[in-house]
This record gives sequence, C-alpha cells and structure tokens, in this order.
Amino acid sequence: MSTLPHRIFVTGTDTDAGKTVISALLTLGLKAHYWKPVQSGCEIDSDTKTVQELTGLSDEHFLPESYRLTEPLSPHEAAVRDGVRIDLDTIQLPTSFTSLPAETPLVVEGAGGILVPLAPGVLTIDLVKKLELPALVVARSGLGTINHTLLTLHALRASDIPIAGVVLNGPRHPENAEAIEEYGQVPVLAQVEQLELSPHALAAAFANAFA
Repeated sequence: MSTLPHRIFVTGTDTDAGKTVISALLTLGLKAHYWKPVQSGCEIDSDTKTVQELTGLSDEHFLPESYRLTEPLSPHEAAVRDGVRIDLDTIQLPTSFTSLPAETPLVVEGAGGILVPLAPGVLTIDLVKKLELPALVVARSGLGTINHTLLTLHALRASDIPIAGVVLNGPRHPENAEAIEEYGQVPVLAQVEQLELSPHALAAAFANAFA
C-alpha cells in the first residue's frame, strides 16, 4: 500500500479495461472518498452507484459528479445532446471533501481514456493536469495491452503528469507486465485477476495486490 499515493486519478487504456472495478477496489482498500467528475450515461446507470454497491461504503464516501450527462456516449457528445458544455473551471472538489484533513484518501475516476474529449479543445488529460493528481493507468492484461499502455504513458508524460503506476486487469500474462515495465519505465503495481464482485472479494484482492 505504501506504493500508492493517497490521492489518485484512475484512467483506463481503453473501454472495458476495468477501471471502475479497480477504482472500487482502491476506494474500499484505502477507505477513500470516490469522485467521478464527469459521468455520461446517467439515464442507464452511474459509476458512482456501481462503486458504492461494490464497496458497501456509506454515502459520505461518495462525492457528487460535476456533470451528469444522460447518454452513454463520449462526454463531449453526451454534453452536446444534453445542451450543456463541460467547463473545466467549474470542476472543483466539493466543499464536503475539501474541509476534511489533507491526508484523506481520494480516488478520482476519469471518463474513458486519457484522450477522451470533454469539450471543444478539452481532453480528459487536461482535467488530470488541472486537478494536479498522479495518474494510475488501468490496462487489460492480454494481447494488445503493451501498445495501448505505452501510448497512454507517453501522453501522460508529454503533459508532465506524474504516473503512479499501472494495474493490469485480467488473467496473468507476466511477459506483458515485464514489457510494460521495461519499455514504459513504470512499475506494474498489481495484476488483478478476475474476481467476485463483492466487498469481501474486493478487500481480499486489495490486500493481496497492494499489501
């Protein structure tokens, strides 16, 4: 656990990389607050609700989204359809969190990958930079992950964003983890295999992966 910053921005390499499950695992394991600044697809579901159900944590651990968009689309398009424009200046940590001690853990989950557009000329990576948080990259463990992960790491470094590390999600492929560490010059902090989606299983997985 000492390898994890107490406040972190979780991003994925691509759709279905598993960042919401990993965000839940980290939120529960760190007893952190969870925040999804931009959520699309609220007409169907929300990641905040999913993480709360997976962790079993009380309402006080969950901060309200800055933008709740109806359609399950890229945020920039979902915002257009809802008749709103995402403005980074309006995305601020809720006062309910900022009044807590500075060491209070926080897990922030991004919307999709690091280059997902939020508004004209604005990408998710701009939000990470504004929040001044280190990024944790969640990647699939199997074929194709090396390329996707290295591209994500390259984009983060180009924007001078600190990288906390990589978490691989799925069946173990040690050769992929080794390649990411070697060519990406970054630690693979954990390899989380498929697990039961329950608070008990998430807590056990966190202890196994980050203890």
